[in-house]
Amino acid sequence: MYMQKSFQEVSLIWCEAKRPIVKHSTMCAYMLTLQTHLLPHFGAMTVISEDDVQQFVFEKFSSGLAKKTVRDIVAVLKSVVKYGGRHKIFHFEEWQLEYPTDVGVYRLPTLRLSHQRILMHYLIEEPTPQNIGILLALCTGMRIGEICALKWEDVDFVQKIITVNHTIGRIYNCELKSTEKILSTPKTKKSSREIPISKQLLKSLKIVKKVSPSLFVVGNSPTSTEPRAYRDYFSRLLKRIGIPPIVFHGLRHTFATRCIESQCDYKTVSVILGHANVATTLNLYVHPNLYQKKRCIEKMSKFLGVTE
Repeated sequence: MYMQKSFQEVSLIWCEAKRPIVKHSTMCAYMLTLQTHLLPHFGAMTVISEDDVQQFVFEKFSSGLAKKTVRDIVAVLKSVVKYGGRHKIFHFEEWQLEYPTDVGVYRLPTLRLSHQRILMHYLIEEPTPQNIGILLALCTGMRIGEICALKWEDVDFVQKIITVNHTIGRIYNCELKSTEKILSTPKTKKSSREIPISKQLLKSLKIVKKVSPSLFVVGNSPTSTEPRAYRDYFSRLLKRIGIPPIVFHGLRHTFATRCIESQCDYKTVSVILGHANVATTLNLYVHPNLYQKKRCIEKMSKFLGVTE
C-alpha cells in the first residue's frame, strides 16, 4: 500500500537522503534540475506513467535540449521515483522510453593541426602564468577546472609528472540563489590521475615557475583563477593571433584526437584523460575514416586468401 505523496514531497525527502552521500556540486546540480525541469512538470503528481515521461521527453527535445541533457534530467526523475517506490511513498514502474534519432553527424570542436601548431608555437615563445594553462590543456588534455585548480606542489619536475587531485568550478546554488566557486575532487575516481609532462611543456613550466608569485600554476593571483575568466582570456588570445574561435574544452578534444591520430593505444589515452572507462574514449574519438575502413576490408580479404 502506497502513501499518497506528491512528486515534490518525495523529491524533498530524496534530496535530504542524497545530501550526505554526494558532493556539494552534485547536489546543487540535482536541485537545479528539479527546480528548472522536473517540479514544474511533475511536482503535483502522485503517479507518473510511462506516457507522462515520454511526452515530457519529446517536449524537452522540442525545446532544443540535447539528448544527453534530456537523459540526465530523466535520470534524476527516475532516481527520485525509484526512491519513492522503495520506501512505499510513491508508485514506481519501469519506463521504456524512446529518444529521437540523432540527425546529422556531430563533430567535436577541435583545432586544425595547422592552427594547433601556430598556437603551440606562440605559447612556447610566450611562457607566462596566463598562457601556461592553455599549453597544459594542449599537452595533457586536462579539463579547465583541473587546470585552474593545479598547484605547483602538484607538478613533479624531477619525475616529470603532473598529479591531478582537484578541480574548481562555479555552480548555481539553488538555496542561496547565486553562484559559488567550489574547489573539490575531480569529476570521477578515474579523474584523479598522473600525467607525464612532455619536453616542451616541462621547459615552459620551469620558466613560469621562476616568475610565478602564486601557489597556483595558472595566473598571478594568490587564489585560483576563475574558469569563466580564463575562458574569456583564451577567446581573446585566439582572436589576437588570428585563429578561428573554439571553446576551451575543444583543447581537450584536440589533445585526444592528436593522440589517436598518433596511433596511441586507446586504453592509455583513456587513462590520461581520466575517463571512467575506455568506452567513453572510443565513442568520442575513435571514428575510422574511409581510408582506414578500406584498409580493414583489404586485410580481411587477404586473410581469407580468396584469389580471383
